[in-house]
Amino acid sequence: MSLPRLFLDALPAREGQLIPLGPEAVRHLRALRMKSGAALELVLGNEAWTADLATLDQGRAEVRLVTPLLEDREPPIELQACLPLPAQLSLFDEWLPPLVELGVTLIQPVVFDRSEFDAARTQARLERWTRIIQSACEQSHRNRRPELRAPAPFGALLTWPAPQKWVAYELITGKANPTLRFEDLAFTSGPEGGITDGEFAALAAAGWQPVSLGRSILRAVTAPVALLGAVQFELGRLG
Repeated sequence: MSLPRLFLDALPAREGQLIPLGPEAVRHLRALRMKSGAALELVLGNEAWTADLATLDQGRAEVRLVTPLLEDREPPIELQACLPLPAQLSLFDEWLPPLVELGVTLIQPVVFDRSEFDAARTQARLERWTRIIQSACEQSHRNRRPELRAPAPFGALLTWPAPQKWVAYELITGKANPTLRFEDLAFTSGPEGGITDGEFAALAAAGWQPVSLGRSILRAVTAPVALLGAVQFELGRLG
């Protein structure tokens, strides 16, 4: 059975050091009914440690670092999700947990033509999305929290620097899916209503390669998760 894992900010760490926890972490441990002396794991920045719960009372908790945890659950390449901002921002809430569990390392919200972008509404959701990302990291025992960036216009994709760039596209192009290489990969897909013809033409001209995810048309919320699952399968096959 895996141990509970908490993510904290990076700090100088040594064996036996006591680390105080914030109110949210205290509430989480109390919800798990953990007792003093229980084992858990901490990630300080990107450094994982085994630890034990030194104290836990109504309003405070401290954990004691035991030993560095020498494991790496991160993908061998950067996986950069350039996600379309949907009209229903709650769809972003649905995207985040499976994408984090599948190893995404960067999350870039993108305003497509068919996005219904409201800067104030989106800004108000960023804190919620950060909490969802952290919770998914803890659940899946990631070693690293993905970077969540502020929304960017579609044009940012036309100069995106990743050596591999894939776009999930529902129309038949007659081209075979690209072959995955051990290099950083960016991927994108459309919002509700899909990518416009003009956007696809611009992406193709900027080096984004179309990827088919089957003959059916996937919902906006399904496409990026299906694509990243296929990428992880291929990474596993390649070893």
